[in-house]
Amino acid sequence: MEGKSVAGRIHEAIHRLTAAEKRAARGLLGSYPTLGLAPVAEFAQQSGASSATVLRFVSQLGYKSYPDFQRALRDELEERSKSPLQRSQHHAGGGADENFLDRFVTQAIANLRGSAGLIPTSEFEAVCERLAEAKGNCHLVGGRFTDFLAGYMEAHLRLVRQGVRRLDGRPATRADQLIDVKPGDLAIIFDVRRYDDSLVEVAAELAARRAQIVLITDEWMSPVSRFAKLVLPCRTETDRTWDANGSLFTLVEAVIARTTELSWATASKRMGSIERG
Repeated sequence: MEGKSVAGRIHEAIHRLTAAEKRAARGLLGSYPTLGLAPVAEFAQQSGASSATVLRFVSQLGYKSYPDFQRALRDELEERSKSPLQRSQHHAGGGADENFLDRFVTQAIANLRGSAGLIPTSEFEAVCERLAEAKGNCHLVGGRFTDFLAGYMEAHLRLVRQGVRRLDGRPATRADQLIDVKPGDLAIIFDVRRYDDSLVEVAAELAARRAQIVLITDEWMSPVSRFAKLVLPCRTETDRTWDANGSLFTLVEAVIARTTELSWATASKRMGSIERG
């Protein structure tokens, strides 16, 4: 589980946790990462589990001790809150670099391969199967740097299935759209560091309306994860000023391709009708 955030480890391990350990897991995700930085006794009380259960839960995530677990949370919190300026300090004033493009592409390829390793096959397949079923509507929304991904996915999914729409970026319009969300609808949220507080609010509203939330995020895991049923994390780190969304874009294309395959019997007819129209 090297390279996974604590939240990522939770989502990967949730299926093998006991009922008591799941209470600890949900307690942490519901107040992430704050609760995990509290003493064991407070973590236990707030999550409705015993101290012994919390320690077993931490062990199930692969940490040797509670301090080791808390250290990981603090490191993660520091990483996910870094601004572009903080990430670029050691590259300031760089001169000529003939190999920059080659190294950047190498890092992009590593991010793609790392993303494939971060995403459980079961989670990926579950998202695609849910989209292919076309039960209920599908709502997509992204943040400042990810809304284009929501738009790209929407444009393709509209050709494959009905009931696909992107939530408007303007809060007032988005509030009007949320009124139409029904229980059982699917909501796909894109969010990468530094995370968008408004998307957490949208996720809370969607969860209250009993929509099934899919989160597509980076390796540090957006706070939206506390509301998500399915999480698809990607590597975005470039060790430079800006994180790169190339792995997220590839994941979106993979989801589109797999969903089209799974729904081909109906998708092909829909696409044919659109072509003839």
